[in-house]
Amino acid sequence: MIPGTWLLLVAGVLLLILLGWTAWTLTRLRRLEGRVRRSGEVLDGALLRRAELAAALARERAPELGEQLRAELAAAAAGARSPATGDREAAENTLGRVLRRVPAELQWPESADADLRVGLARRFYNDAVRDSRSLRAQRLARVLKLHGRRPLPRYFDIDDGQDAVTTGPAAGSGRTGS
Repeated sequence: MIPGTWLLLVAGVLLLILLGWTAWTLTRLRRLEGRVRRSGEVLDGALLRRAELAAALARERAPELGEQLRAELAAAAAGARSPATGDREAAENTLGRVLRRVPAELQWPESADADLRVGLARRFYNDAVRDSRSLRAQRLARVLKLHGRRPLPRYFDIDDGQDAVTTGPAAGSGRTGS
């Protein structure tokens, strides 16, 4: 074979590899976007469920809570259901802080389950966001602009007290992974 033919053959193979990688990456990006969207919907549902339970707690256990805690809980639950400033993370943090002040014997049995579901849903959502951002950060994906004009997904970080449950033992506990 002539050297020019080999060069053309190598260029063709490289082009096929690039096209295959691009198709695979576009498919992966599309799937990750769907995963981010679906896990965001689940997170939204879990947060709304927790806010509804908090509002019901404020309504139905008002005498046991006391007027100040009841008012704070009702306001925090209303703020979490529809944040006035649009900052959902701040509203959810406020609700979480107020809920932690409610004595355990006054909380609904479903409250612990709702808190756990919020922590897990947040973890799944943030994992999907991390995977999507990681794939979009690859050099070739950036150069080829495979993400189009879609905005970069944002993490949802709240202090829900579930990090120990969803991520394992605290750092520095003296144990090493095996």
